[in-house]
Amino acid sequence: MNLRLFFSLVGASVLLAAFAHYFTDNEFFQFATSALAIIFLAAWLGKSTESVAHYAGDRIGGFLNATFGNAAELIIAFFLVKEGLFDMVKASITGAIIGNMLLVLGLSVLLGGLKYREQNFNSRLAGHNASLMTLAIVALFIPAVFMRELPPVKIETLSIVIAILLIVAYILWLIFSMITHSDFLSDIEPHGSDAVWSKGVSILMLAVSTVFVAVVSEWLVHGVQHVSHSLGWSELFVGAFVIAIIGNAAEHSAALLLAMKGRIGAAVEIAIGSSLQIALFVAPTLVLISLLLGNPMDIVFTPFELAAIGVATFITISITKDGATNWFEGVLLLTVYIILGTAFFFA
Repeated sequence: MNLRLFFSLVGASVLLAAFAHYFTDNEFFQFATSALAIIFLAAWLGKSTESVAHYAGDRIGGFLNATFGNAAELIIAFFLVKEGLFDMVKASITGAIIGNMLLVLGLSVLLGGLKYREQNFNSRLAGHNASLMTLAIVALFIPAVFMRELPPVKIETLSIVIAILLIVAYILWLIFSMITHSDFLSDIEPHGSDAVWSKGVSILMLAVSTVFVAVVSEWLVHGVQHVSHSLGWSELFVGAFVIAIIGNAAEHSAALLLAMKGRIGAAVEIAIGSSLQIALFVAPTLVLISLLLGNPMDIVFTPFELAAIGVATFITISITKDGATNWFEGVLLLTVYIILGTAFFFA
């Protein structure tokens, strides 16, 4: 898309969201315009991170794509925590994890597979990703098992301990994958094109787009409860699918473009790396942030949410363990995502 047209659409969507937020009382209109603006802003953020990643290399580039792609989700979740909407926060975390593994990766594998008969990536990296996701499931499962046996104070303490351990594990994983064993886990892939902007401009675009995402995310949260009640949707469905899909827009655009350029390794790094970052860093960080806000949130997820994360992890490990993908495996991932979406809608 022409950059002038692209930024015109971004500017128009943000102005429309600002008008709805400051000059109207219609909460559904406020939510819809904010969601539209978030999608365009996430595309801008994704384009910025892809441009920065061009200068940083594949491994660091994939990490940057996942990190700033998750910025929208983290910021939205922060404002949900601030409002005390903990059930929706946990649902949005669940939706972000399964959305990246099933929807983002599924679409990437499907569309990339339609262009390339088979695409290969580092199977060793897939194995480590599988182990990390298993760790995340264990960490989320334990508090749920002990929830009925422990008093609230001890559940809160257990949540804090698990949160700190997950953050430490994630930091050590970054050191392992990007410093001590970076050559062991790297993929050699062709670069599809040059960066859109220079290095300095790319970093500036990344910073500015993140600020705009933060502002519009706060507007989005203001109308989310009204929309869920007026449409009769549960907070579980809104958090896990509506907010998660909006927040995943950056990963969608970046991963799909890379997969269709034959860079499935980078697309997998964005999709699965983003899920790992949500489970091992974003979720525990939100637990610690809630303490600072004076309204502690535990890390106890519902059986529905745990089942969804477990199923998504199982099918993703099954498909990625051999380090090769084809279009049909993308169909399998998307089918599981639709099944979960239907179940969450009726839950």
